[in-house]
Amino acid sequence: MELWNATRQIQVASRLRLAVTFFRRLKGLLGTKCLPEGEALLIRPCWSIHTIGMKYPIDVLFMTSDDRVLKIAASVPPGRSAAMRGSSYVLELPAGAALKTGTAVGDQLSIRE
Repeated sequence: MELWNATRQIQVASRLRLAVTFFRRLKGLLGTKCLPEGEALLIRPCWSIHTIGMKYPIDVLFMTSDDRVLKIAASVPPGRSAAMRGSSYVLELPAGAALKTGTAVGDQLSIRE
């Protein structure tokens, strides 16, 4: 699956992984050495994340149920948290991916198979 920014007509991630079960949401990116460029993790449902135990920063997009960007937490470093009440799900991306793709609050994203 791929993640696209429909508003800006640009690919955000060429490989989208899903964390939609309790155990996959619990694990998230813990235990990984990096999130390679072009990859993303979708965590649903989710309105808060933490990077405790991680070794690298990530961009976090808080999303509405209709796939709009509600908030962007850019380059969240290890050992921190970020939250947005009202978010339906979260997209975790390599640090700098939101800026690189021009993704902004209000953008419409889509998943392509």
